[in-house]
Amino acid sequence: MPTVPPLPVSYPSRSAYRGLAMLLLGAMASAWLPANAAEDTAEEAAAIVERFASGLQAELKGAMQRGGPLEAITVCRDIAPSMAAQLSRDTGWQVRRVSLRARNPAIGLPDAWEQAQLQRFADALENGASLPLRHFERVVEPAGVAVRYLQAIPTQGLCLACHGAVEEQPPALRAALEAHYPHDPATGYRVGELRGAFSLRRWEQP
Repeated sequence: MPTVPPLPVSYPSRSAYRGLAMLLLGAMASAWLPANAAEDTAEEAAAIVERFASGLQAELKGAMQRGGPLEAITVCRDIAPSMAAQLSRDTGWQVRRVSLRARNPAIGLPDAWEQAQLQRFADALENGASLPLRHFERVVEPAGVAVRYLQAIPTQGLCLACHGAVEEQPPALRAALEAHYPHDPATGYRVGELRGAFSLRRWEQP
């Protein structure tokens, strides 16, 4: 089963993204971008996530129709990383998916900034926060200055086939997951819990 659940097809309007960006900018300690530029950058990042989420949802739906969870495993193992790489090349952003319990640690482990925001998202969902959850920030890092954007991926019912209780997984599915991910921490989720996030980063030119 894929590591990232498909997001809902509907997304907030442009005006909603503007409101989100302004709220976040007010709380940013390192917000040096002009307000209009920051709004546009946040909207650009959100639009990239929408492209990723919509494309991934279509791939997952097709895989589930063709062969169920066993077929869908290949979507997040092979297709989703290729989609992220293509979006990175097309947009100039570094595009990836991360999780506090990454099924594929080679590509899904969060850095310190992502860990902090993921924990905030997880706490917010546990306390009944409504979706979508996003965070946009300009961050000074050892390698330079980066604009960063994170959008939560909640666990949905479809995800539980591979990310729910291990004892409820069919033997063939369990065997396939263990073969691909022998040290898999990404099980035992419940609907509504944080599964991970789409993470975008773009370095600023010096």
